[in-house]
Amino acid sequence: MSEEQDQEFRPVNQILGSQPSLGPIPADQILPWLVIVLVSYFVINGVFGGLFANDFQRWLWTALMTGWGIATWWILSGGRSWRFLSKFIGVPTWTRGFARYQSVLEINHETKNRKTKHQRRRTRK
Repeated sequence: MSEEQDQEFRPVNQILGSQPSLGPIPADQILPWLVIVLVSYFVINGVFGGLFANDFQRWLWTALMTGWGIATWWILSGGRSWRFLSKFIGVPTWTRGFARYQSVLEINHETKNRKTKHQRRRTRK
């Protein structure tokens, strides 16, 4: 017990509160990156496959498109993405407006109400 009281700091597990990852790749980025890889592969090899002379050019453009997509996704949804994405949150615009009621059934309730109100006032006097 005397040894416990002598220690000023308690050992803490450093992995608590950290984000799961596979090396430098955050775990929440793996699925979107996989989708980006598959889409770029199908776009380059499927849609534009006939435009390239050989396999090297196809794979080069596939790698470039994949790298561009992954980098863009990581910048937009990475650790401090709120710095960029918070610029696109729409602020509500509050206005006051007055609109007259218009019946869908083409019945003019205002004239009926005016007639009944005037008749009631006249009868009371």
